[in-house]
Amino acid sequence: MLYAFELSGEHAVLPVEEIIGCLGVEELDYEEYAHFEQCLVLDIRGSAGDIDRSLLSIGERLSMSHHILKVVGICDLDFDSIIKMADGSDVSEHIDSGETFVVRARRMKHNGSIKTEKVEGYLGGSIFRKGFRANLKEPDVVFRLIMTDSAVLGSLLTSIDRGAYEHRSPQKKPFFYPGVLMPRVARALVNISCVKPGEVLLDPFSGTAGILVEAGLLSAHVIGLEVRRKISHGARMNLDMFNADYSLLVGDACRTALKDSSVDAIVTDPPYGRSAAIQAESLHHLYSGSFAEMYRVLKKGRLAVVVSELSVIDFADDAGFKVVTVFTQKIHKSLTRTFTVLRKD
Repeated sequence: MLYAFELSGEHAVLPVEEIIGCLGVEELDYEEYAHFEQCLVLDIRGSAGDIDRSLLSIGERLSMSHHILKVVGICDLDFDSIIKMADGSDVSEHIDSGETFVVRARRMKHNGSIKTEKVEGYLGGSIFRKGFRANLKEPDVVFRLIMTDSAVLGSLLTSIDRGAYEHRSPQKKPFFYPGVLMPRVARALVNISCVKPGEVLLDPFSGTAGILVEAGLLSAHVIGLEVRRKISHGARMNLDMFNADYSLLVGDACRTALKDSSVDAIVTDPPYGRSAAIQAESLHHLYSGSFAEMYRVLKKGRLAVVVSELSVIDFADDAGFKVVTVFTQKIHKSLTRTFTVLRKD
């Protein structure tokens, strides 16, 4: 069965990688059907009820998508093709007899010139003629048309509460320190790590606990390691605010007081630059030592997700990791973040 994920568009790769990570958590069997601008369509195999329940859980985890739709149909992006597709589609798997509906349309960036109000009206008429009543204020079912490289029509399964991440912005937490990851990015990285509820996630450079807060909200037990005592105390305040199940240690990421193969996932944003080199013997020593420790404490077959300004592939290779994927995000003219996903085989 086809499902469409309406992507936020804030990054070319991160939203898709986040979805893939969440599908892994739910152990769903899928393959990519189509990838349009700000829309990923997947063919997910299994019973509809089980898939829907899993996708509802995924919707509660995601940060870089807007909506998840159960696809009615996909066609070329022109008015006649959209109406023909709607008229010829069976919507009985999307709306039950006696339920009401509304149609909403969204055009992605520059795609197409069809007016949303016009196409909503015609699609509403098509569904009405199939025997269903419209209700613009309190519908039972929302049909959503995404106008991207193609037209994707589907029934809304769930929407992502992106506003919750704004409420957790760094400046609104009890303890703030500049240069931290924004909550949506931190959550996406946690999702990419495939950590499940009840599992253990480690951040060996935990700072103010932005990553740990997002993992804690997914019911993971989080462990943070921070060399600066003041920052560690502030991180405790942030974690307490969100009732996280956590352990915080003050110490050196190159000498971690954890057993071998004791954590299920690692997500971290190591320091870089001159200040980091002063704290350690050198930046090279800090990275080589911390990567060796991350490899040691991570369970076999699990993932580490590392954010950095520089390439960490050599450090990862030396530690024994396999590089799964690498992608970048341009923050501004002088800053590009590199995301490296590693696996311990």
